[in-house]
Amino acid sequence: MSASAAKQEDLAVVIGLEVHVQLETDTKIFCGCSTDPAEEPNTRTCPVCLGLPGALPVLNEGAVEAAVKLGKALDADIPERTGFDRKNYFYPDLPKGFQITQYGAPVCEDGTLEISHEGDRRAVSIRRAHLEEDPGSIEHVGGSIDQADYTLIDYNRAGVPLMEIVTEPDLRSPGEVRAFLAKMEEVLEYLGIFDSTRDGSLRVDANVSLVPADQMDASGDVDAADLDAANRTEVKNISSHRGAEQALAYEVTRQKNAIQRGRAVEQETRHWDETRGITVSMRSKEAEEDYRYFPEADLPPLEVSHWKQELSIPELPDARRERFREEYGLGAEAADKLTSTKQVADFYEDVAEAFDPDLAATWVADTLLGELNYRDMAITDVSDRLDEFTRLVELVAEEEITAKNAEEVVLRAMLDEGLDPDAVIEREDLGTAEAGEIEAAVQAAIDENPDAVEDYHAGEGGALNFLVGQVMQETGGSADPGTVNELLRAELDG
Repeated sequence: MSASAAKQEDLAVVIGLEVHVQLETDTKIFCGCSTDPAEEPNTRTCPVCLGLPGALPVLNEGAVEAAVKLGKALDADIPERTGFDRKNYFYPDLPKGFQITQYGAPVCEDGTLEISHEGDRRAVSIRRAHLEEDPGSIEHVGGSIDQADYTLIDYNRAGVPLMEIVTEPDLRSPGEVRAFLAKMEEVLEYLGIFDSTRDGSLRVDANVSLVPADQMDASGDVDAADLDAANRTEVKNISSHRGAEQALAYEVTRQKNAIQRGRAVEQETRHWDETRGITVSMRSKEAEEDYRYFPEADLPPLEVSHWKQELSIPELPDARRERFREEYGLGAEAADKLTSTKQVADFYEDVAEAFDPDLAATWVADTLLGELNYRDMAITDVSDRLDEFTRLVELVAEEEITAKNAEEVVLRAMLDEGLDPDAVIEREDLGTAEAGEIEAAVQAAIDENPDAVEDYHAGEGGALNFLVGQVMQETGGSADPGTVNELLRAELDG
């Protein structure tokens, strides 16, 4: 059955990705210009990254080290020798009229990244990962690419070290693509070679094909000949996990609708217009030979064997997640939260060294991350205040303050006002209540609320919660709710 004759439900989705990742280095890949963002356009440039005649490239060693680290993390083949090529094409963001990249000898080949999506695990094959220079950035003014009044170009980004990661066509849904990008970003950040907060630090080109479902085997693989026979659409201008899922969901639906109406899917390159939520046609899809690759004569072949042997990589997310479960006895959900970034994992382990791992997990994974997320903050915003947060957990562990007050009063004041926990406790007079004070408040709640007592004895569960609330109000929140609950039950059931 051909794709054009298939019904929508008889079609399978096949997606391959080209993920462009800006590497975290101080300078550009072939010159000494800073990679720090600049407020003014075209101010982080020099003759090399502008492609002026006579300017020669010099390779940034840090970019090669980052690439080798990623290769080791992906369990990829890293050759003894690698080299660079010229990719020839004309576009306004490419000042030289060609891009220095790696074609014949990429720094990494045949790697794997395992992802999890909707309970299923899939090993996504990495065909290659190679170094190249980033083009400049383009701003379309007055509309999207096909509607703009004019276009501005900023060459500050031109020459920033870029790693292009090319997958095999192993992904089967937009949701899997989002899961893959999240996992890849997680690995890159653990390696310390990527900063997701930089604008444009991760961009995606996605190749989408629809094939008859009966051409896919039980493991989800498609024969290469069948895949080659299907027209492939490349979607560009994707710059986020969410954007990738949205763009590909739209494109899959567009192709299915075209096939359902008896129209052929054109082999072309399309642009994702995030504002309108659609893809628009840009040009017919180029073949690799159209780029007329040839070796970059200004950069000699590079021996990378010593880097492969000497460079070490840190504990990666999956390994750390498993260790947290085994070493600290954490559940899967807590371990996932606490290894979501390397900074969170490091913060948790520092707290867990001083306290019970379960208590540390509760306060970091649930309480602290929840409060930070509410404020659109990250763990890096408070990483220099580890001692203050550890002190807060210590006060709770030693029952010098209730968990409720610690979260709702102290932690929030720490984040909103920059105060340390002891200062907040002193200002708000939040010390825990004495046993006698709590017992008196329990007795008063029972004496003053006979209806609630009657409801409790009638089996209404909400009555006890009401009485606990009365005690907490009487003690100004300084009593432990669990202790109050136990005392009330003892009095009411006695």
